[in-house]
Amino acid sequence: MCGRFALYADYNVILERFDIEQASFDEEEFEQSYNVAPSQQVAAVISDGSKNRLGKLRWGLIPPWAKEAKIGYKMINARAETAAEKPSYRNAFKKKRCLVVADAFYEWKKEENGKTPMLIKMKSGEPFAFAALWESWESPEGETVHSCSILTTGPNKIMESIHDRMPVILSKEAEKIWLDPNVQDVELLKSLLKPFEEGEMEAYEVSDAVNSPKNNNPDLIRKTS
Repeated sequence: MCGRFALYADYNVILERFDIEQASFDEEEFEQSYNVAPSQQVAAVISDGSKNRLGKLRWGLIPPWAKEAKIGYKMINARAETAAEKPSYRNAFKKKRCLVVADAFYEWKKEENGKTPMLIKMKSGEPFAFAALWESWESPEGETVHSCSILTTGPNKIMESIHDRMPVILSKEAEKIWLDPNVQDVELLKSLLKPFEEGEMEAYEVSDAVNSPKNNNPDLIRKTS
C-alpha cells in the first residue's frame, strides 16, 4: 500500500516537469511536506485533453454516493488489478484519472524487532507521479470535496524485501496516456499499471520520527544507516 509520502520539490520544477499550463495555487500557496498523510491535501495533475492543470485533492477518495466523508479514510489506495471493476472506482477509472506528485514515499519493513521505516525515491532525485483516481462529493451542508485514491500494484525487486505492494509510479510516456480523458480503453489503461523499473529507484532506512504525521521536516528523508 502507500500510506505516507513526501513532496519537497521546488514549485517551478513541478510546473516544468509536468508541463503545467494552469494551476489553482501559486508558489506562495505551495507548501512542501516531508510527511504527507491521508486526509491531507495533495498536489495533483489533471488534464482536459489539451492542457495539464495543477490543483489540490484530499487524499482518500469519497465516492459521489457516500453519506459521510469519513469513508475516505478507508479509500486512500485502490488496487490496480481491480479498480476498473469496483463500483467505487469504476467511473473514475474511465473518466477521472490524475497524477499525484511526489518526491519519495515511505513504507514500513517488518523485521524481528518491529517495523523499520524505509524511504523510496528516484536515484535521479527528480519528482515523479503516482497513478491516481479522483472524484467530487457534495456534503449534506453543500460543500464540494475533490478527493483521490492512489493506485497500488505488486512490488518490484527493490520493494519485494520491504512490502508486498507498492504505489503505481508511471513513466513519463504513460503519464500522458493516463491523463488523456479521451482514452477509455480499460485494457490499455490497466497495462500501464505495473511495477516501476527498479533500476531507477533506491531505498534506505530513515528515522522512526516519520511514524507520526505531526513530524514534518527535512530530517525525515535523511538516511540513518
